[in-house]
Amino acid sequence: MLNNQTAEMTTALISSRQSYLPKRLFQPGPSSEQLEIIFSMAATAPDHNLTRPWRFVICPLECRGLLAEAFAKSLLERDPGATEQQVQDAMVKAHRAPLVMLAIVNARGTDSEVPLSERIISAGCAMQNIFLMAHAMGFGASPTSGKSMYMNPVRDLFGLQEYEDPLCFINIGTPDRSTPTKPRMMPSEFVTSLG
Repeated sequence: MLNNQTAEMTTALISSRQSYLPKRLFQPGPSSEQLEIIFSMAATAPDHNLTRPWRFVICPLECRGLLAEAFAKSLLERDPGATEQQVQDAMVKAHRAPLVMLAIVNARGTDSEVPLSERIISAGCAMQNIFLMAHAMGFGASPTSGKSMYMNPVRDLFGLQEYEDPLCFINIGTPDRSTPTKPRMMPSEFVTSLG
């Protein structure tokens, strides 16, 4: 049974978590042992009917050039008139954080009747557990997205099946400095009662 001290520690962990832009994340990133723990915490996310509706694909440092090329190809497919500088700006995004991975949801490929919204919620819980565990280990983390994520060069690189959709990139590393905490909403701003 949890006690007040555990609740206070959990409150401190959750309330102090914040997102860091990938360009503010540096080496070292998580070790393989730390990653095993991080993913073990992701596995505790709620999963209706145990459909396992999400997965994560890591893009290791030696594959960042491939990711940069996929970003460039995606940009040029969307905008054939993109300048060389715009292409370079797109490519550099692949090299920022020490750890980059893609979160993927099984949107259409399971026999389960679990609706897509619940699958995405499950994935969101897994991602929040990743962010919290990374924070507990002293790392910074953030989700990022963008139009390229949905395009064939990136889908093909990460091996997405036709029934899968990307949710976001997850970036983890050591933050270079503390980012000022953003204002949090008060519960009264988003909680109401029937009646």
